[in-house]
Amino acid sequence: MEITCYRDQELACEPRQLPAATYNLALTLLARSATGNLFVPIRSMQYLAILDREEWVFLDGARKCWIDIAWRHFRPQARVSLDDPVAYEAVFYQASARGLMVRLQAELPRALQSLAAKAHVEGPARVLKFPAPKPA
Repeated sequence: MEITCYRDQELACEPRQLPAATYNLALTLLARSATGNLFVPIRSMQYLAILDREEWVFLDGARKCWIDIAWRHFRPQARVSLDDPVAYEAVFYQASARGLMVRLQAELPRALQSLAAKAHVEGPARVLKFPAPKPA
């Protein structure tokens, strides 16, 4: 699937944090994607989230191919454990987009869970064996 997206002028940009569970699930689903992209319908809001490793963009169903909000510059390496939230940058392209942030952060995890429940993992599982650490 190919979608062309457009951006208006950037109106604002602010630092945010994404809960670890949401970020980790999104990366797990992205890793299973053959294309490196993930299309996540957020039906309750009539939005489409398009995720890749560098940026997550959100499109309103009414505006079709125009990006309202983008989440970018994720910094998972700054966290101490996998349970810590992930810092990122939210970019707003619409005046009303700032008001959508709270709802998007609540609805995106639900949409990701729904997508994960439908996903079928093909093939056998692999167990990776790591050598035991040598005593110091």
